[in-house]
Amino acid sequence: MEEVRSSSPSKRSHETSTSRLKTNCLSFTVSLHEGFAYVKAFFVGLTKKLMAKNEREATEAELQTSKMQVEATDAAEDTKNRLNRSHVN
Repeated sequence: MEEVRSSSPSKRSHETSTSRLKTNCLSFTVSLHEGFAYVKAFFVGLTKKLMAKNEREATEAELQTSKMQVEATDAAEDTKNRLNRSHVN
């Protein structure tokens, strides 16, 4: 009976560390995705800015770049928050 009790905390510890590892890997993947979205926003904005025919279009390109970067950050934060909430529950 004592052997069962002593092996149970070890198993839970292993499951907890495995769960934490999965959460950390998913969080890292989300961060990579956010980085790629930033790079995409940069190049989209740069291309539109270079192709702009006037200052108004260049300004719109800069605003779109900023908007895309903010959306990428918000999406990453939301995903990480959901991961953390599911890990806590």
